[in-house]
Amino acid sequence: MSTPAPEATVTRATCPYCGTGCGVLIESRQGRIIQVKGDPQHPANFGRLCTKGSTLHLTAADHVSRQARLLTPMARATRGAEPTPLSWDTALEQAADRFARIIREHGPQAVGFYGSGQLLTEDYYVLNKLVKGLIGTNNLDTNSRLCMSSAVAGYKATLGADAPPACYDDFQHAQTLFIVGANTAWAHPILFRRIEDARKANPEMKLIVADPRRTETADMADLFLPIRPGTDVALFHGMLNVLISEGLTDPDYIARHTQGFEALATLVQDWTPQQAAATCGIPVDDLVLAARWMGSHTPSLSLYCQGLNQSSRGTDKNAALINLHLATGQIGKPGAGPFSLTGQPNAMGGREVGGMANLLSAHRDLANPAHREEVAALWGVDEVPAQPGLTAVEMFEAAARGEIKALWIACTNPAQSLPDQATVRGALARAEFVVVQEAFATTATCAHADLLLPATTWGEKDGTVTNSERRISRVRPAAGPSGEARHDWFIFTDFGRRLEARLPDRTARYRAGTRTLFPYTSPESVWNEHRESTRGRDLDITGLSYALLDSAGPQQWPMPQGAAQGTARLYTDGVFPTADGRARFAAMPYEPVAEAQDAAYPFSLNTGRLRDQWHGMSRTGTLGRLFGHVSEPVVEVNPQDLARLGLQDGALVSVRSRRGEVIVPAQANDGMAEGQAYIAMHWGAEYLGGADADGLPRQGVNALTQPRFCPTSKQPELKHAAVRIEPATLPWRLTALVWLPADQALAVREALKPLMTAFPFASCVPFGREGDETGPGSRVGVLFRAAAATAADEALLARLLALMGLA
Repeated sequence: MSTPAPEATVTRATCPYCGTGCGVLIESRQGRIIQVKGDPQHPANFGRLCTKGSTLHLTAADHVSRQARLLTPMARATRGAEPTPLSWDTALEQAADRFARIIREHGPQAVGFYGSGQLLTEDYYVLNKLVKGLIGTNNLDTNSRLCMSSAVAGYKATLGADAPPACYDDFQHAQTLFIVGANTAWAHPILFRRIEDARKANPEMKLIVADPRRTETADMADLFLPIRPGTDVALFHGMLNVLISEGLTDPDYIARHTQGFEALATLVQDWTPQQAAATCGIPVDDLVLAARWMGSHTPSLSLYCQGLNQSSRGTDKNAALINLHLATGQIGKPGAGPFSLTGQPNAMGGREVGGMANLLSAHRDLANPAHREEVAALWGVDEVPAQPGLTAVEMFEAAARGEIKALWIACTNPAQSLPDQATVRGALARAEFVVVQEAFATTATCAHADLLLPATTWGEKDGTVTNSERRISRVRPAAGPSGEARHDWFIFTDFGRRLEARLPDRTARYRAGTRTLFPYTSPESVWNEHRESTRGRDLDITGLSYALLDSAGPQQWPMPQGAAQGTARLYTDGVFPTADGRARFAAMPYEPVAEAQDAAYPFSLNTGRLRDQWHGMSRTGTLGRLFGHVSEPVVEVNPQDLARLGLQDGALVSVRSRRGEVIVPAQANDGMAEGQAYIAMHWGAEYLGGADADGLPRQGVNALTQPRFCPTSKQPELKHAAVRIEPATLPWRLTALVWLPADQALAVREALKPLMTAFPFASCVPFGREGDETGPGSRVGVLFRAAAATAADEALLARLLALMGLA
């Protein structure tokens, strides 16, 4: 008689992808994750999941862990060598020795830490304290610098604090919805489903979309504004000109709750609808209609993301959009407000704990001496360093110059995601010591590490995250750590204690009674300290606890002690967290993109997300089915541009900027304006490769992008790079597709990756699936493409075919 299978355990947790913050129910049996469903009780998604979220359980399968996860600490004796396993004690002792020596010999500014918006709040908090409290440098930044730093700076410049004032419930109350620089249908699919529901319930709602590209989101719009890249400020100034001239502002709100309107009104006098429309490349009537809807078809809600943020004028763009809401009094009301959609699952949480180079805990500013003293007192140190830290691009540029000697990279993949990859790779090569703390062994950055530390990931982690609407949700483990992986907060804690023992001059700065900065025994103990840091601040969460989050569910901040629930909307009383309680209009001139197009580089290259992939695809790239929507890298261009180049759809082209080159198939897309090009941000060297004329490996899409950044937010202009596109004359072609058992396919793909550099062009991706990718007999495709001027030698081909089992 067979033994019945044990009952499945259901664990409530949160999706690790975008900033929507969807709740998930993880089903596990005997410590193994077997299924995931949307949590119908979670207020962000009410049970819905997108294609990425609904396949999370497949990324946690045993065969994926065996093939893709980093399962034990590893070290390289020399760069380029194969890493060998070592114990956690040996690994952390080695790390502490190397960092302590560099700090003693070169000072704390010689080390840099680069984290991630995918870390949990507790992880972020300990890392921030380690770097700024113990080591004594502010050289801590994260990939949120590439994502949300312009939104932070825009909110602070106008409203006084980094606090999105609206919430998801506002979708159903808005009469006008203005989506700018965001393909919400792909980047935040569950939010877009909520928008669709709201439009069905309210047929009078108007949807305006401004984007250089006609996306799936733009296809749904009542009014589409295909503005030229980088002209957002001109658009908003032109709209404000119309609002003023047609009497659609709210003079009473402006007088009672704001300052600086006169200077802004003077500035936008010159931005007539005709001037603004000409600058943006759109019809005048469309600009005027957009302004009228925003000013008279109220309430009005704006949603925006990387199209505003990833810009050399990102802060100006954010602030200019917020100006429209302040001028019309459309803030602090149901259905109204400027609402930044967060790109990563916990970019908000990282901002809350001050986990960036210019921030301190609980939205305190590093430049404010009183704020530094408050944090020093909380942590038990004499002082927090005043010298500004290096932000993401600056940190890697400093490492490339030899000024940063040691880099600690956690939960992110800068060798794929940062702009100007030539400089990034140079930085990783020149640094004396590189630590990569990571769940997946397959990222491009892992290849540059001296020391690899295995971290836990979704389904294993325990803590909290904050989504775009300021809602804090619990992340709970449904399974134990894979292999020897450890929680990120614990790795930082253990390393911090070891470093304390080696840096007596740093610990001499501790105040009386402070024995260690890292007394933590659980993520909750970390969170409780973070909670205390928020007391009296704009994001006060002293009324929250793990127990309350467990019993009452996710809550929005602020939720101070004594509050019955969190706060859905901010600034309902018109009082802002500024010295005089008034919001500030930002009068900034329009500035064009940082890198001009010219005859040599006539195209503007845009980058962005695919619907079914996430960032560098370290997780989503383990599933062949998620390549079903877009299976291979391409550059999208207008059909007329393709015809002018004398090319057919699918032809290989060279895309070159002033920094690098990729070779990639071209794809005609009539949603692209002439003179513009688009490559998805996900295609790094892990999937799109080859070698240049000097035999050096190509570095994916970010070989092309530029490091120029906004002077205020330091966020780089990833949405525009001047490029040229030319035919790639590579007549010899290879296409090989093989279906392999799911427990072999990823390992074969990893074995094929080094062969990509044997060709001028190569791509290697998972391709579809047979079965469910986990069950017996399930198979995953591996697709390898290559091109060259002449045929590859027989030995190379034999090796490639043998790896694919085709020999």
